[in-house]
Amino acid sequence: MPSPTLIAEATRRSGVVWLGRAGEPPALVWHVWRDGSAYVVGGGDEQALPVSAGDEAVVVVRSKASQAGVVVTWPADVTAVEPGTELWAEVVPLLAAERLNAPAGADLRWAEECVVLRLTPAAGPDPVTGAGSAPQPSAPPSP
Repeated sequence: MPSPTLIAEATRRSGVVWLGRAGEPPALVWHVWRDGSAYVVGGGDEQALPVSAGDEAVVVVRSKASQAGVVVTWPADVTAVEPGTELWAEVVPLLAAERLNAPAGADLRWAEECVVLRLTPAAGPDPVTGAGSAPQPSAPPSP
């Protein structure tokens, strides 16, 4: 398992990560990092997410400078952030601020049409050395 410090620093500095389930091609998604977890929004008119709440995901963080080299790959537990909760009120404005060309009222639309997922580093085997279960970071993004 990569160090929590490496996971936090690399993921926080990256505006996008490759996200997927072990053994499946990952998709490029934008996110925000907050308090030890990455948050993503998908569905509706937003990005397609290759994972759902309850999944065990793999997050691949590439070098921001080159996007060619993988800095860290980490396993993640995926949970939904429910509209109306304290966590929703905390992270959705951060997501909206990072969303390029976010329409006014994106947070309200997300509550109705989308899902916000929390990706928390999971305890477990290193996805790079754990029987080749990590997605291939050189795979093209999903359409």
